[in-house]
Amino acid sequence: MSESGSEDVDNESSKIGQYEGERNELGQRHGAGKAQLPNGDIYQGQYQDGTRHGEGTYYFKNGARYIGDYRQNKKHGQGTFYYPDGSKYEGSWENDQRHGHGVYTYPNGDKYDGEWLEHMRHGQGVYHYRETGSRYEGSWVKGNMKSSGEYVHSTHRYKGSFTNNGPKGPGTYVFDIGFEQHGEHIIVEQDRAEEESGELPFTSDLKWIPKTLVGVMPSKTSADEKEAPPAEEGR
Repeated sequence: MSESGSEDVDNESSKIGQYEGERNELGQRHGAGKAQLPNGDIYQGQYQDGTRHGEGTYYFKNGARYIGDYRQNKKHGQGTFYYPDGSKYEGSWENDQRHGHGVYTYPNGDKYDGEWLEHMRHGQGVYHYRETGSRYEGSWVKGNMKSSGEYVHSTHRYKGSFTNNGPKGPGTYVFDIGFEQHGEHIIVEQDRAEEESGELPFTSDLKWIPKTLVGVMPSKTSADEKEAPPAEEGR
């Protein structure tokens, strides 16, 4: 989910590109203006003392677009970035990076709403899975689910510890029908590298070891009496 395109620094001293707009007494770009860079990118917005500063829109030749705040040629403040693959980030920026609170919508419709640090999911956040309607709520460290978190599904939820984008260790399944199953997740095949697009697949290669059952079990038929409670695998 990295940005595509480049934002060449448009310094007046470079004497490159075309500019139409206001200038200050020193001849620097200052106020409202429009610049076309040699690589085909276009910026239209506010300048201050020769740098992009204030509100503006930057059009990349590859179709990407940024609309928002700038400070000394860098995205800084609030802004929305539209990526060529159809994804979108709307939120806080600092020194050209996603930083602070923001919402990222991925090409497949998944959405992350939470904190960012230097372009990575970091802090508290919620990841919504469009295909299933489920979501993860909890802690993130450098782009990955980590520490305490919760998977929320249509009929139950899982609360426990997470690491490398999946549950690991002790946890609890809470079912809407009125009981809890305590146990432990054991990773069978550990491969939690983030996909190139930044979207997070469900963790599926886990083994759930049930230990105790708390609450009232739903009534069963005689054929079901010998069956164990359903063992979930992080979904």
